[in-house]
Amino acid sequence: MENLKPKIGILLGDPSGIGPELISKLLAEDELNKANVLIIGEKNILEKANKITGLNTKLEFIETLDQIKFDEKTKFFLDITKGRNCSYEISKCSSESGQSVLNALNLALDLVKSKKIDAINFGPFNKTSMKLGGSKFEDELHLMAEKLEVKNFFCEFNVVDNFWTARVTSHIPLKEVPKHIKKDKIIQPIKLINETVKLNGISKPRIAIQALNPHAEFGDEEEKEIIPAIEEAKQLGINADGPLPCDTSFITAFKNKNHDCIVGMYHDALQSGLKAFGFDRGVTVQGGLPVPITTPAHGTAFDIAGKNTANLEPTLQSFKIALNIAKNKVQ
Repeated sequence: MENLKPKIGILLGDPSGIGPELISKLLAEDELNKANVLIIGEKNILEKANKITGLNTKLEFIETLDQIKFDEKTKFFLDITKGRNCSYEISKCSSESGQSVLNALNLALDLVKSKKIDAINFGPFNKTSMKLGGSKFEDELHLMAEKLEVKNFFCEFNVVDNFWTARVTSHIPLKEVPKHIKKDKIIQPIKLINETVKLNGISKPRIAIQALNPHAEFGDEEEKEIIPAIEEAKQLGINADGPLPCDTSFITAFKNKNHDCIVGMYHDALQSGLKAFGFDRGVTVQGGLPVPITTPAHGTAFDIAGKNTANLEPTLQSFKIALNIAKNKVQ
């Protein structure tokens, strides 16, 4: 009889970066025994990573999904090499590395659609390599959303020490931000982060909302759009607070532990604070998708790839979040 532990798909990440060696380390962690684990990738990439880390966790290598029996074993490696004989150059963007990532990711997303896995945890991708490899999307989140046919609002969350952030706008020029600061757009990430953080184990998340303008007063967006969005959130039973001035918001919300998460109006207002307090501990969660999909926030780190110096902690935390949300969703 198959056990009821969540099924987590793990991807090695860009083979030219630190992803494979981080996954090599992750596979040796006891935390993985709480899940049914399916690693998806090319066997030679993991073998190369194992030589770097000096680890070699026992896995059941398979070539087809019908070989999986989670009642007997909990860690399977689905080898998708299929005749590919690429020698991936460390610390270099390439179409070959991008294709490797896309092959594994697309298969994992197919497994999500067919309900074969409950979550995805992946080693860092490189957006340039993915584009060289054929991706038409600006980032992996938009690729995932299209592949999974997501029609609802979705966005990226960043997490440090279980403190969550979400943005109303993301990768757009600063001059274009104000026209996007509308009540209907502000309420979307507030609602989504509230739902997601609940699934991660906080029953009544305390959500801070950042202002747009200095001191929350040099402009009218706060009065016309942000405060009405906060009031609407409160009417929905969401524990929303603000608007908080950006320059002190992370001291109030994160450092002083007055909130569990924060929603900002634009990229740098959030990321500057979050990275100042915990750049080396960050996790990215793809929010609004049918299953939790997580990764460490630090990227492929070409400068240290192959040196076995990459810190496992963000990758381990990203796995824990994927596992926790998947477990609560299954229940």
